[in-house]
Formats: sequence, structure tokens, C-alpha cells
Amino acid sequence: MQTVQNQSDAAEHGINTEEWDRLITRLGRHPNLVELGIYSVMWSEHCSYKSSRRHLSKFPTKNEFVIQGPGENAGVIDIGDGQAAIFKMESHNHPSYIEPYQGAATGVGGILRDVFTMGARPIALVNALRFGEPDHPKTRSLVAGVVHGIGGYGNCVGVPTVAGETQFDAGYNGNILVNAMAVGLADQDKIFYARGATPGNPIFYVGSKTGRDGIHGATMASAEFSEGDEEKRPTVQVGDPFTEKLLIEACLELMETDAIQAIQDMGAAGLTSSSVEMADSGGENGEGIGVEMDLDKVPQREEGMTAYEIMLSESQERMLMVLKPGKEAVAKAIFDKWDLDAEVIGMTTDTGRLVLKQHGEVVCDIPVAPLADDAPNYDRPWNEPPKRAPFDLSKYAEPADFADVLLKLMSCPDMASKRWVWEQYDRHVMGDTVDSSTSGGDAAIVRIHGTNKALAICSDCNPHYVAADPFEGGKGVVAEAYRNLSAVGAKPIAITDNLNFGNPEKPNTMGYIVKAIEGMAAACGELNFPVVSGNVSLYNETDGVAIPPTPVVGGVGLIEDVTKVATLKGAQAGDKLVLLSETQPHLGASLYAREWLGLKGEELGPPPSAMLDTEIDNGEFIRKLISQGVVNAVHDVSDGGIACAAAEMALAGGVGVSFCGTEPGEGSELTQLFGERPASYLIAVNDDQWVKWDSKGFLPTVLGKFEGDSITLKTGVSPNIVDHTITLEALRDAHEGWMPRYMAGA
Repeated sequence: MQTVQNQSDAAEHGINTEEWDRLITRLGRHPNLVELGIYSVMWSEHCSYKSSRRHLSKFPTKNEFVIQGPGENAGVIDIGDGQAAIFKMESHNHPSYIEPYQGAATGVGGILRDVFTMGARPIALVNALRFGEPDHPKTRSLVAGVVHGIGGYGNCVGVPTVAGETQFDAGYNGNILVNAMAVGLADQDKIFYARGATPGNPIFYVGSKTGRDGIHGATMASAEFSEGDEEKRPTVQVGDPFTEKLLIEACLELMETDAIQAIQDMGAAGLTSSSVEMADSGGENGEGIGVEMDLDKVPQREEGMTAYEIMLSESQERMLMVLKPGKEAVAKAIFDKWDLDAEVIGMTTDTGRLVLKQHGEVVCDIPVAPLADDAPNYDRPWNEPPKRAPFDLSKYAEPADFADVLLKLMSCPDMASKRWVWEQYDRHVMGDTVDSSTSGGDAAIVRIHGTNKALAICSDCNPHYVAADPFEGGKGVVAEAYRNLSAVGAKPIAITDNLNFGNPEKPNTMGYIVKAIEGMAAACGELNFPVVSGNVSLYNETDGVAIPPTPVVGGVGLIEDVTKVATLKGAQAGDKLVLLSETQPHLGASLYAREWLGLKGEELGPPPSAMLDTEIDNGEFIRKLISQGVVNAVHDVSDGGIACAAAEMALAGGVGVSFCGTEPGEGSELTQLFGERPASYLIAVNDDQWVKWDSKGFLPTVLGKFEGDSITLKTGVSPNIVDHTITLEALRDAHEGWMPRYMAGA
């Protein structure tokens, strides 16, 4: 096979001069094309995390519940009774921009495989979506394609989509974000890992045949876009959810036998990454082993495929296993029953090398270690992000009618109901979805089948806060997930993350990456809320313009008794509206500043500082109230402050609410109503429940009352109180009507 002689040829594969020299040194010779392709995908940003790896080590990854942290297909936590929850979040950003339906669909398929490859039955899907401004000519079609792709795959494979978020901002015009998360359940004594393969055992390929789709997908996901890159459609994979469903059942059935020694899904970089990762983590002590494969034995759906194409294909619905000796027939029989391809394509060895043969010739013979642990690990230069001047509300005229403000905020693209989105997802398949956060709640609640326990699941990120101050914004992302889980009564246990940023080779961008990670790590440590899995998606840029920094967090918590939960839907006429906060409202980087005042960038000022001690105390208090059954509804305070949070509770409960900000003299009433504050909750509580509260050490404030069919914001002091009123009907039409009218082109 022809040898690649110079770096200019390697550059087409994303290998720079420094990496080319490193490759030649490690290999001791020039690579051939197959070997270069393998190096290029394994050393890509998407697979090696070469710009972020040293910073990711700052995350806390353990607490008393963590069974498996980062380094495997997904994270694993102990949820009691010998059971484990297994979960992870990953991006499919670049493919979804190029081909939105298949990009989003295969993102769902890929994250499901990360979970069931560890022996877990998937029970829930989550998605975090960011699109460009609604007026951008591509946005509407991208939204339609992505939503249909997520629904088409998740609905067909039979796993409920229970939580998520959808935001719009001009910063995503050239790069949308599609982050997918999956959660599964397994018995703790039946968890499977990619590590642990030993020499002399058969390598077993299962699932769909290999085609030419997705070649160089990992490399594409590690590069910037330019206008016209829609032409890269051939690099986007094509998914088949019905095959995935068969693959789930076949794998779980085989896992009931004693046949599997190690298992890895074929995700980014396909057969290359799965074989290399199992080899690198193999051996009795994790010292690594070798792999030898005959590519003629790989099931192929296209004729004349080269070794290069076979190894770099990202065809979907495929898995790679190392079987225990003599188990080939058992495994083959199960996959034949499910009508899936299954072939022994090679053996593990003790050589520490990746050896590939095709047509009787050796087409690749390279050491495994440089592909994995010895991949580049850059200490990228970075600049400290600038600090913003405090937000000065006095520069701007106060609105004449606060009800107009509420209407505008509740119907803006970020805040408007996403019913049009989530009604296209099957949220109740499998029969264990107790409540779905897709409909506006703080976290989804999914019963653990056959028990009285449940998992709470959420997805969170405020990129406006991170852009304003990545350290405080990063802390705030983690704190919001902690708060959303607490708001439904769940004990927060751990998170998975998806760090979406621009080009790390730019010191300013790298500064946001570093400080956001450090802020998130600080919050994870203080909240005892570790990172157990995740993904980094960099180079989210088009023509040099980066996305807003968007580190998404997927949180998982445990509910011991599913009869003792709260949602934002339970407010009843006559209930008090109570604020639990002890932190100050803040208009910097707020929804009010962005949407009502129309401010951008530096004008927005800094975000509120996360108050982690208060977050812990208030979270524990809220969980105690919920467990005692002395609340009707709970909602965390986030975008739009207490005014928008109370309006969401009123809309969900179908009852009006009348309230003030807080006590007169505690700052401007505008700030009190629309300012955003950390560690804060709104609670609906009736008189009988209220007298049972043990509020020692806490200062809950009664703001008003749920009643009637309107929302009334009260300002002023008696006898000069002013009512700013809007009917529930008018607010609901604006809030729930924006998305369907937009998608209809109205």
C-alpha cells in the first residue's frame, strides 16, 4: 500500500505539522493511507480531547454513589437495592447542521448505544437544542429536521424522550447544537465495560453491515465550518431505529449469558475507535493488549470497500465485543435469532499492536498506545476573559405596565412554550414516565420499573451567563441542575456534561473553556455533585465566528418514594405563593435585559454569582418539605425571575395568581419581579400545609395568592397599590402560540 510521504497530505486529514512529526517518531516510519486515517480520527479533537483533557481532570468525579466515572462508555451510579443508573450526554452538532434529520436521529442512536453497551436497558432520552435566531433563513428548516429526527428515532426505538431544552440565539446561526442524553438501568452485578479484554479471544462484530456513510465524521466534528459546508452531507451517518431496537434486545440477551469479556459500541471513528479503545484498556491490569482483524470478514453492504473506508466508516447500529473462549456459537445463535449480522472478525493478541489484513495482505501494523493514551495533549494558551461593568438599571426608563413586560418575556423565543417540539416525542412509552420536564417542569420523573423509586433527570445551561462570566456562569449551570432536581424532590447525585465551544486554538476562546470548566468544577465539588461522563464539542465556528459558550449539564437524582414528589403543576385556588430565596435579584445578563431592553454583549453586564452554600441549604429544605407532603407545587427561579416563574406555575395549574415582588424597600420593584437569583424557589402551599412547616433557620416570604383567572403583579405601597394585570387566556395564547405560529410560517 502506498506510503504517505509528507505532511501536506496528512493536513487533509487534520494532522498538523507537530502531530505529523509526533506520528513519524512514534511509528518509526511514514504511515500508509490506512494508518494515517486511523491516526487522524484517533487524534481528532472529537476522540482524543487533546485541547481539553488536562482541564477536564479538574472535575470531581467521585462521591459515595459513583460506581464508574469518566473513561468508560457512560457513567454509573448506585441507586440502591443492587441497581445502577447509567447515563451520558454527547453532541451531534456538526452533522445536524449539515443534515438535520439524520444528524439528530443518529445522535439519539449513538447515545443509546453508549448506555446499553454497558448492560443497561435505556429508560429515558433527553435533548438540549440550540438554534439560530428565528428570522435566520435556515433556522425553521433546521428546527423541523432536528425535531423530526429526534422523534423519528426515539419514538421508533421505544424509549421515551422526557426532558430537554430549546433555545434560539443569533450566535448559533452558523452552528446549531444538538446534545443528546440517555439514561438506563442495570443490576450492579451485570455491568459491562470496554476494559478487561485479554489476549487470545475472538473479536465479535454485531449489528448492521458497514457502508461508506459517516467516513471522517470524527474529523469533521473537529473542524470549523465555512459557508457552503452543507456539501459535506456524505459524512453524515444514516440511522435505522428498528435495527437499533433489535440490537438492544440481542445485546441484553447475550449479556444474560457468560459470553462477553469486553464490549464497545462503534460510535465516532467506528471500527477504529472501538477496537483501539478495547485494546488500550485491555489486559488484566489495564496495561493494554493487541488486536488483529481480517477486514474481509467485516459484514459490508457495499462492494469494493477499501480498508480505509471500512475502518473509518461510522455506519450506525454496530457493536464490537471480545468474547470468552468457546462462546462464539452461543453469541452467533442469539444474533441470528434477532436477524442481525454477527461475525468473528479477529482475535486479541499480546503484541500491543493493531494489525489489519485485507485480501491476504497486511494493510496496517501500528502500536496501539500512541493512538490512545499517547495522543497529543495540548496546553493551549488562553486569555483571562474580560470582566464586565455592573449593569446599571438607572440608564433605562421603567416600563409603564409590568404586565406588558411579562407578556413579552413569556412569549419570546427562549421562554415561549416548546409544546410544538415535545408533542412530537413519545414521552410515555414504557409506562414509567411520571412527569416530563419537556412540558415546562424543572426535571422529568421516571419510575424505576417495578419499584416505588424514581429517577429525576434534567438538562440545563444558560449560555448568556457563561458568556458574561464563564467562571460564575459555569458554577450557575451546575447549580441550576442541582436546583431543578431538588425542585421535584430528588436528591441530586451526579451529572454528565456536554461542553460546546468554538476554536480552542484561539486564546480568547480557550479562556472561556478553561474558566467555565473551573467554575463547573468548583460547583460540583461544593455541591457533592460529580461529573461521571460527558463529551467535549469544540470548533463550533463558521467563518471564524464562534457559538456562545454553552457547557450543558445533564443531572440525575434519586427519589426514594415516587408518591412524594412535586411539580410546577399543582397550585390550587387559595394557595399562598411563597418565595424561598435569601439571595438578591439581579438584572445583569437577564432575560429582561436581553428581551425587553434589547441589550447585547457588554451592555448586559455580569451574571448573578452562584451562592453554593445557600443552594445546599435551600435545596435540602425544599426536599424536606416535599418529602413531608406540605407543598402543592414547586418551581425554581431562573430566566425572567419570580414574575415568569409564578406565571409558569399559574399556566401549569390553570389558576391565576396575584403577587408583589418582596417587601417594599428591598430594591426596585422591577428588579424584585424580573431579576434573576440563584438558590431560589417558588412554592404553592395551602393554609393547612403552611402551619406544618418547620422554617427554623429559613425566611420564606409570602408574596401573594393563587386565585382567579388572571396574573396580577402588584407594585407600590397601600393605599397606592397598582395592579398590572393580564388574563391567563391572553398569556397562554402568547406563550403557547409562538412556536406553532413560527413553524407554520405565520
